[in-house]
Amino acid sequence: MAAPKLGYTLAAEEHRPLELVRYGQLAEEVGFDFAMVSDHYHPWTDRQGNSPFAWSVIAGLATVTARIAIGTAVTCPTVRIHPAIVAQAAATSAAMLPGRFLLGVGSGENLNEHILGDRWPPASVRLEMLEEAVEVIRKLWAGGQVEHHGRHYTVENARLYTLPEQPPPILAAGAGPKAVALAGRIGDGFMGTAPQRELIERYDRAGGAGKPRYGQVTVCWAASEPEARRTAHAWWPNAAIPGELGQVLPQPAHFEQAAKLVSEDDVAEVVACGPDPDLHLEFLGRFAQAGYDHLFVHQVGPDQEGYLRWAQRELLPRIDALDSG
Repeated sequence: MAAPKLGYTLAAEEHRPLELVRYGQLAEEVGFDFAMVSDHYHPWTDRQGNSPFAWSVIAGLATVTARIAIGTAVTCPTVRIHPAIVAQAAATSAAMLPGRFLLGVGSGENLNEHILGDRWPPASVRLEMLEEAVEVIRKLWAGGQVEHHGRHYTVENARLYTLPEQPPPILAAGAGPKAVALAGRIGDGFMGTAPQRELIERYDRAGGAGKPRYGQVTVCWAASEPEARRTAHAWWPNAAIPGELGQVLPQPAHFEQAAKLVSEDDVAEVVACGPDPDLHLEFLGRFAQAGYDHLFVHQVGPDQEGYLRWAQRELLPRIDALDSG
């Protein structure tokens, strides 16, 4: 099997918009294949401290990059933003990034979607809404005037006048069995955060066979392992918050409270911490062996440039040793 493509996460929760644009430009310079921008209204914790509008960042990236693909990881097109607006934003981004824009979609988190006072529905309804939202987006991307009167969304006399030559691929995110099966039905690719072979097999059975699979791998490079562990625990304790809390907690303050139950060791279990490239390759390899063929790395903490320069020297030259399972 071929080695996976390697991407870089532009974590909008941790960095200001112009910093994200600069890091995306540097990621292209050092050799990454793609970059994915998180699309939130809030950060997970107050310590992270940022959450710029992803679509403005994407516009900035379009002006400073020429090669790498740019995508969202992920946009929720169901509650906070109507899918007709997401369709327009994504179409414009794809027109600015011809042939290299990816729309990642998911069913969202209460953290971001509660802000307009809308009810946060149960998981089964959220998936139903996501399926209909993707239907609306694809209708608008097809051109012409669109009328849609569905269970969750209404679109009347709408037409997108700015469209790319080809519609961008939609990558559908999933974690639980039902979400993964839905991703196989409605997506042009899959996005996940767990190196579990059974998820990829379920995705394939649901219609995803032969489609690309994108896996996000969280790491914290630093000059020493103890420094990396401290940084990861301080900046990204939510990596080790268990269960469905990530979908249902409504405020960064609640994540701060839950994070008090998370130890440095807990975070190091799920985040590759330190300067050892073998450890980073081991974490990446777990995803590759599970069947992901595109891996994008989230470097936790302020030192993004240090990580990117280290990856150019120590990681990218060895990525061909990984095989997608």
